[in-house]
This record gives sequence, C-alpha cells and structure tokens, in this order.
Amino acid sequence: MNGPTVHERPSASASWRIALPHTTAAVPVARALVRSALAELEHMADRDTAELLTAELVANAVEHTAGRGPIELVVEVRPSGCQVEVHDPDPAPPGSLTHPTVEEPDVWQEGGRGLLLIRTLSSSCGHRPTESGKAVWFRLPAVPRQRRRT
Repeated sequence: MNGPTVHERPSASASWRIALPHTTAAVPVARALVRSALAELEHMADRDTAELLTAELVANAVEHTAGRGPIELVVEVRPSGCQVEVHDPDPAPPGSLTHPTVEEPDVWQEGGRGLLLIRTLSSSCGHRPTESGKAVWFRLPAVPRQRRRT
C-alpha cells in the first residue's frame, strides 16, 4: 500500500532590480539582496555561490567603471534557477569573461580571479550591450533538494 502523494509546487518566478552606489559599499548590499531573494522564495539555487559571483560582478563594475554612473543589480529567480545581472555605464565588454585567457592568475596578486570564478562556477555567463552601457550576467541552475544545504 502506498502512502499519500506529496506534490511540491515549483518555486514562483520573481525579479528584483535595485540601483547601487558606485562604491565598494555596493558589494555587501548586493550580496544581501541575492541571499534574501533566494531565501524568500525558498529557491533551490546555491545561495553561497550566487552571493560570491554577485560580489565579483559588482566589485568589477565598481573598480572598472571609475564612478561614471550608477550600477544596477537585477536578480531573476525562476523554477529552473536564477540569473543575476549587473548593469554599468561602460560599454566595453569584461576582459576574459567569454574569451578566457590561457594564463593562470598570479597567486601573488590580489585580483584577477573574479571572471575565472564566474566562468567556472556558473552554468552560463556573458554580457550584452544596454542603452546606457552593458549588462554582465551569470546563471545558476536549481539544485536538487537532497543536495541543498539548509
């Protein structure tokens, strides 16, 4: 005899969009928004990875656009996973995001690993032009419930 069947409703889709200061103070704000967005919907994407990659995107936007305008964070949560975009005013594509370099990052340098982390840990990533600059994005897939951390 079989027990009752439990049907789990897939997570709802939702999105958040927020303007961030063009300073390093934007990084913890962005991390907190991503963590809250994924927790609020009990989404099954890896929250720690989403936070880390978001921090890298925002830090790159702050560092490489030199205060030339606002930065915007867009978080989209879907049953299949999440997508995070960071919009900045510089139209130049990010260095080695979609065309990786062959060189290993210098272990003695503080920077140089952010885009490598994004390429390696996301299911996909890229950039696209916008009316006011560019958007750099990554996607993370939903993680099966038995592999999730609580």
